[in-house]
Amino acid sequence: MNADRPLLGVGLMIGFAALAPLMDAFAKLASEAIPIGQIVAFRFCIQAAVLTPLAVWVGALHRPKAAEMALHTARAALILLATAAFFTAISVMPIADAISIFFVEPFILTLLGAVLLGETVGWRRILACALGFTGALLVIRPSFAAFGPVALLPLFTAVAFALYMILTRRMARALHPVALQAWTALAAAALILPVLAVFDGRGIAVLDVVRPEGRFWLFLLGVGLTASVTHLMLSGALRFAPAATVAPLQYLEIVAATGLGYLLFADFPDPLTFLGIAVIVGAGLFVILRERRAQRRPLPPP
Repeated sequence: MNADRPLLGVGLMIGFAALAPLMDAFAKLASEAIPIGQIVAFRFCIQAAVLTPLAVWVGALHRPKAAEMALHTARAALILLATAAFFTAISVMPIADAISIFFVEPFILTLLGAVLLGETVGWRRILACALGFTGALLVIRPSFAAFGPVALLPLFTAVAFALYMILTRRMARALHPVALQAWTALAAAALILPVLAVFDGRGIAVLDVVRPEGRFWLFLLGVGLTASVTHLMLSGALRFAPAATVAPLQYLEIVAATGLGYLLFADFPDPLTFLGIAVIVGAGLFVILRERRAQRRPLPPP
């Protein structure tokens, strides 16, 4: 890792947090006329078209063995489910509310790390996780009243994405980040396209393919391009700066989502939602602070 370039890493993470909600905004705009399954397919097909040549250019793309391909496929299935659930949620509810609920993902990841990876989780982190879930409930409650069960989809997204990150931890040490994202996009496209082909015209609205018209081509292109750019920025941020340095900046995504939601859709969180957001952010920053201190703590003598 190029740890001597932390300012570049910080800048890339700020860029990611500012631009990531733009993908969601494009998806929300596209959902007015395009089925969710088709939006998801465009998102990964465009990402594959952008990142695969880039991975070849940097010399990072290799032919995976069967075990590695199985992991790529599992990651792709998880990120497909997470993306489809989140795009479905934001087609109905405000982007800021959905992202705020999704940000319980670090707490789910902490708990899954303890269960699946045997990582040590102290009582302070467990308390922070409990507070984070309490904050999520504060956001979910008015959203559930207004939009129904769809308000739970960002929570499902958080669970699927946390499992995706568990697999990413296992694979990231051995693969170049661009190659990892390229293979994920290729595997996701290979999974979603046959599903759309089989269910097209079967009466399942989210999987019926339509021909985009006019500005909706731009919305779909925007989904794929912003996904590609932001994932490269995130990978670069983690490459040029320690995770503990850039992780807190990801919460700027909620600020960007709130501003974008207000400008494009006239959505603005109510006071209870703001309280929930504050609890989630506070608990998340505490978990990150504890992680940073744990990394700095000297190892015991042998």
